Amino acid sequence: MASTSLKSSGSWTPKQNKLFEKALALYDRDTPDRWQNVANAVGGKSAEEVKQHYEVLIRDLKHIESGRFLSILKLQ
Repeated sequence: MASTSLKSSGSWTPKQNKLFEKALALYDRDTPDRWQNVANAVGGKSAEEVKQHYEVLIRDLKHIESGRFLSILKLQ
């Protein structure tokens, strides 16, 4: 089950999420204009939107790794 916080960065289609994942693999943190390149690869999203989507993803992963995510699911 996906975290509800992913919804906070706007509506993303499954296709956009797949393109986002592929673009992250292609454009690493050392790539100049990384977020603009990722946004161009995804289509229909701004550089700020893809950066926010990435930050939410990282935060969710940290929660999952710490075990807090499972606690949240048990409360729902």
